[in-house]
Parts: sequence; C-alpha cells; structure tokens
Amino acid sequence: MLKQFLSRLPRKSAKSDAADTAGSNSVNNAATTGNGIQRTNSGNASSGRSSAVKKMSSAVFPASVIAGIEPLLSFKDVPNPEKQNLFISKLNLCCVVFDFNDPNKNTAEKDLKRQTLIELVEFVGSGSAKFNEPAISAICKMTAVNLFRVFPPNYRSNSTGGETEDEEPMFDPAWSHLQIVYDLLLRFVTSSSLETKIAKKYIDHSFILRLLELFDSEDPRERDCLKTILHRIYGKFMVHRPFIRKTVSNIFYRFVFETERHNGIAELLEIFGSVISGFALPLKEEHKMFLWKALIPLHKPKCMGSYLQQLSYCVTQFIEKEPKLASSVIKGLLKYWPVTNSQKELMFLGEMEEVLEVTNMVEFQKIMVPLFRRIRCCLNSSHFQVAERALFLWNNEHIVSLIAHNRQLILPLVFPALEKNTRNHWNQSVLNLTVNVRKMLSELDDELVLTCESKLEEEEANQRAAAEKRRLTWERLENVASIQPMTGNTAVLVTPATAAIAC
Repeated sequence: MLKQFLSRLPRKSAKSDAADTAGSNSVNNAATTGNGIQRTNSGNASSGRSSAVKKMSSAVFPASVIAGIEPLLSFKDVPNPEKQNLFISKLNLCCVVFDFNDPNKNTAEKDLKRQTLIELVEFVGSGSAKFNEPAISAICKMTAVNLFRVFPPNYRSNSTGGETEDEEPMFDPAWSHLQIVYDLLLRFVTSSSLETKIAKKYIDHSFILRLLELFDSEDPRERDCLKTILHRIYGKFMVHRPFIRKTVSNIFYRFVFETERHNGIAELLEIFGSVISGFALPLKEEHKMFLWKALIPLHKPKCMGSYLQQLSYCVTQFIEKEPKLASSVIKGLLKYWPVTNSQKELMFLGEMEEVLEVTNMVEFQKIMVPLFRRIRCCLNSSHFQVAERALFLWNNEHIVSLIAHNRQLILPLVFPALEKNTRNHWNQSVLNLTVNVRKMLSELDDELVLTCESKLEEEEANQRAAAEKRRLTWERLENVASIQPMTGNTAVLVTPATAAIAC
C-alpha cells in the first residue's frame, strides 16, 4: 500500500521502478517500526533491505532536492544537523493529495500521511525547526497543494451567505488532513524563528489571494482556521496589509452588488473588527472609504442576519475611533433601510440603537430629523415586533438623554404616531409600551406634550374639514353631471343610480 502512495510522486527513471518494487516490503516494515529506513547517502549499508530502500528513496526523492534524507524516518532518529533536511523530505511526501469521497480507498496511505503531518506539526511546535528559504518554500508548496482548491458548483449551490438556523453546515470529508495542514501553517506563521523578509517571497499576494478564496468554504471549521491564520498574517506581514484590505473590500463588493452568495463574510468581518480597533488616529482616508463603500453597503443583502453581529461591531468601532463618522453611518443605515422586510427592519433597529449609544450630541443633531421620521414609521408598523422594538429605544438612557435635549424638534415628529397607537393599534403589548412612552414624555415636558396634543387636534379638525369640503364638492359635481344632457360624444360623470335608470 505504501508503494502505491509513494508511486504517486514523480520518479527519476524507469530503472528506479524496479528498485521501488524490490524495496516495497522494506518500506512497509519501516513504516511500522519507525526506525528501519536508512539515509540514502549512507555508504555503509550492510543489508539488501536497506540498499533497496536507499535506491527507492533516491528515485522518489532526488538527493538534490532533499539532501538525501529518507522521509519516513522519525525526527528523533536523526542527528540535529540532518533534521532540517528530514523536515523538507516529509513536507515533500505530504504533497500527495488523496480522494476522500471514497473512505475505503488508500486507507493505509491516508493514515501514513496523517501521521507524517502530525510529526511535522510537533516538530514545528517544539521550536527545533529553523526556517531557511528551502524550508519556507517547501511549507508554502505543501500547504498550497493541500489547501488551495476550487469548490465544485454543487458544493455551494445552495449557499446564501453562511448557514442559517434551518441549514445544516456541510463538512469537508478531507478534514482529517486539512485540519493538520492548517495547524501546521498557523504554527509556521506564528513562529518566532520565521523571518518575514524571506517568507514574504513565498507568502506573497498570490498566496494570500488563494487563501482568501477559501473563505467561501461551506465547512465552518475551515473558515474558523482561515480566520485565525489570516489575522496572524495581517499582523506579521505589514507589507501585505494594504493588499489584504483591498482584496477583502473586493470580496464585499462582489457579494453586495453581484452574487449575494458567500459563506465567509462573518469571519472576514470578525478579522476586521480587530483590525479596525488597531487603526491609528486620525483615520486615513482609505479606512473611511472602507467604511462607506464596503461596510455600509453590506446592510443591503437579504442574508444580512448571518453576519449582523460582526458588521455592527465593525461599524461601532469606527465611530468610537472617530465620533464624526456617526452621522454618516446613520445616513447610510437610513439609505438601506428595509421597507417590506420586517425581520430585517428589526435588525436595523437593533443596530441603530448600538450606533446611537456611541453617538455624541453634535452628530445626533445632524441627523435626528430624518432618523425620527423613520422611527415614526416604525412606531406605526402593523407588525407588532417592529413597533415594539422601536418603542424599546426609550429604554436606553443615552438615547433618552439625546431626545430630552432635542425634544422641541423630536416630540412633534413622534407624538402623532404615539397617539395613533393608543387609539387603534391591535397589539396589547404595543399599546402598553406606547402608554409608558407617553407618560415618560409627559414627565419630561408636560407643557410640550399638551402643545403637541392641541396641535394634533387642530390638524385632525382641519383634515376633517378638508375631507368634508371634498365630499361636498364631489356631491355637487355628481348632481350637475346627472342633470346635464348628453350631446354627441361628450363625456359625462354618471352616478350608479343614473346608470341603473339608463339601463
């Protein structure tokens, strides 16, 4: 079985095939004992078994590439000067990728590769690994071969931007290998012995771009690993930070304006929540553009609920960094405010409360009129949860203080909606909350409330008078039309009674 595994790797010559066949039994025994394979450059081999293994190994792993070290040796069985070469040999061995759709296929080879990957992780974690350029190249090559793949269309055909409560997440059958490769890559990136000047030649823009493409995986375990690794790369490779921000922005643009399908939006936003908190002040124009052109439009897709928490955190982080951005953020929320989607409207009200909590008085005054016009509509929503959530804004002390300081403008906007609720809203919970809000406003400024009441009564009287005037006007027109003789093709207004007589 091991021969089949090794035969997948490129061979040097046809002559080596015979050596491979001759040494297959020796390799199997060595895989079991862990210490039966010798170095290929040993000139003192004393048995036919080790000689056959040596020939096979030199054919499969050319000495010019791996310095003549057998990949199946244990790290503890070679001297320290040779461990680096053995490390590269094992990495080359793990470049073989297996098909996990059939669990009964290549089971022995899969187990051997898994054990080799575990050895690599332990070796990197022990701190013994010294990452020279060949080792860095080998690690990047091995991770690229194992991780970078294109998801088939049916793999994400039902994707709507992350799993919802009703959807079962899909798990990659190759995870037993992928998880260890991710662990190795994470330990490699976070290693203190890794020199970024050398590593950036291999962890380049192409590598990072392919890594970001993997965020569309439907396996939540894979996205979680990617999130941690990308965050570490962003922190360690400063030269790549602008490229990462630009590429993530492009992912957001395509998601919002083209596909509305991506599984990793929440994870990418979670990374940027930490990144934004580290932005230096004053904020660069590039960072503000990321807020306006990438984060705010993310409120548009229907599946916003799958990443709402992370998105709200990123937005509030920007406002905490620079309070002047609050009015722009609220304008953006009002721009994308849902009109026919009640569940999404509930999300917007919740996020609006979080934004208002970090909004100062100056910025609040810039947008309070359009904001409370929208809240007034929510108060009168026939969907009781929307009306209820809008009334809950008065439970927030900071928002109440903002309203109190600007009550001369805000109360006349919302009072008619509150009065309408008390008269004819169908839900008892909304009625009770409305009464409590009215009582709070009366305690805040009873005189202003009375003024609003009288003004509302006056407006309603005027509306009734205007409605009566319209009714009388139409009645006169109908009477005139009913007695006007028809001449030629003259169009006339006929009442239902006139039409009945005509018939």
